[in-house]
Parts: sequence; structure tokens; C-alpha cells
Amino acid sequence: MKYLYIIPARGGSKSIPHKNIKILGGKPLIKYSIDIARKLTKDENICVTTDDDEIIKVVESFGLSVPFKRPDYLATDTSTSYDVILHSVKYFKDTLNRTFDAVVLLQPTSPFRKISDVKRALKLYEDSINVEMVIGAKESESNPYYDCFELDKNNFLVPSKGDGKITRRQDAPKVWEYTGSVYVIKVNSLLVKPMNKFERIKKVEIDPYNAIDLDTILDWKMAELMLKEKLVKFH
Repeated sequence: MKYLYIIPARGGSKSIPHKNIKILGGKPLIKYSIDIARKLTKDENICVTTDDDEIIKVVESFGLSVPFKRPDYLATDTSTSYDVILHSVKYFKDTLNRTFDAVVLLQPTSPFRKISDVKRALKLYEDSINVEMVIGAKESESNPYYDCFELDKNNFLVPSKGDGKITRRQDAPKVWEYTGSVYVIKVNSLLVKPMNKFERIKKVEIDPYNAIDLDTILDWKMAELMLKEKLVKFH
């Protein structure tokens, strides 16, 4: 299998300014993802895609070349991960004449992923027949069969799923949510449809401590506390 490791790092973070290069635990956030990728592949197979000159400077200070500067139309609040990934894949094919079987997406906002989790995702992808994507997932804290409610036509709260007969959370079916920790995505599927149209998806379960996703200042403070209290294991 030939994998392209993509690390997306847009410069315009509003909730946490300069998030991707903000220092966490003594190093820029993006370096956590770069370090993982470098343990799994050569630098030539790692693509940091960013629109930001400062991020490029930081990444190149680690000796990793940034193959291109992301165009502005792919660096807006409405740009999708699908468009960004597809642009990277096509750049490598059209400009460098290099093709890949799958993309390994490592989002910088999931710094606590374990290398063993990425390896498990890669193995599951390679061992599965006709799979389109393997994702890192965790059991959802809110279960729509028990915890979640929606409004009916009269604005009364009703159970989100089922008929309300489930009275204990442990009796409800398990539900899962994506984490940003790892995605292994089949390139041939990417070329014909976006990820939200994929039908053959498998998961590797990620420990909640390793699945933290840094979207807000509160998330960042939690991550700092986890590092300080040594609650994170990276192996």
C-alpha cells in the first residue's frame, strides 16, 4: 500500500488564534502530527497543506518541506476537508507524477493520538475487503436512544430515537462518534464522491483521553492539564 499522509493546517483559526503552531507541552501543536507521520513513513510522503506563511516557516524549521501553499479558496470557513484532501492528492499526481492507494489524514487538533492507534487503523484498512474508509472513533457520551431529545410539532421534548421504552442507559445500543485522530481513506473512492457519501466505513476505537479534539480555549486548557498531570499515554 502506498499512503499519502496529509496534515491540514489552515491559518485562520478564530477560536484559538494561530492554533496549529501554538505551543502545547513545549512544542507547536502541528509537530505532534508531524512526529507521528515521520514514525510511519518518509518525509516525501508527508503533505502539510496550509495557506499560512508562518505555519510553513515553522514546519520547514523541522526540516520538513511543504510541497505547496494552499490556494485561498481552500482556506475559508466554508472549505471542506474533502476539497483540501482532493487538492493535495491531485497536486501529487499532476505536478509530481505520484499516485497513492490511500490517504492517512492526521488532523493537528488531535495531538494525543497514539502511534499504535494509527497502526491499528492501517492494519484494519489493509485487512478489510472493499472498505472505503477507516476512522478513529469513540463511544459517544450522548446516546440518542436514551440521553438525547428533540422537539415534536408542539414543541414538547420527545426521545430522539426509539419510542422511549429504554429506561436504562446500559440497555441502549452503543453509538459512536468520529474523532479527529486518524482517517485512512481510499483514494479511488475520494475521486468519485465526498467522504459523507461513503458507505463502507470501519472504525478503530480510540481511548477518550487520546481522542481529545482542540476546538476551543477550554479544550486547550484541558489538554495542558492532561499533560501536566501525565494523563496521556502516547504509545
